[in-house]
Amino acid sequence: MSEAEFLAQFEVTLNHIEDALDRCGVDVETMRTGPVLQLSFDDGSKIIINAQTPMRELWVAARAGGYHFRFDGGRWQDTRGAGELFERLSAWVSEQSGETLELRPA
Repeated sequence: MSEAEFLAQFEVTLNHIEDALDRCGVDVETMRTGPVLQLSFDDGSKIIINAQTPMRELWVAARAGGYHFRFDGGRWQDTRGAGELFERLSAWVSEQSGETLELRPA
């Protein structure tokens, strides 16, 4: 995957995350700064999603820890086998918001 392809896929993914959060109605504030999406919750906790372009990875920092994802041509998969990005984000957002939800790309 070229750098341009990676950045395009990353941008699409951030848009899908924001849209999924809007659709589920969870109380979370989102803020984008360049290739970083920050999710802020009422309890003061955050989830940070950012691009690691040289490695062609999407990194997530959540209360549960730090995770690295690589695009496999269809989905972002955790590099240590912990699952798919939207599956993991659903769990982390549920935990940090106190609301059970399932995020899905559009």
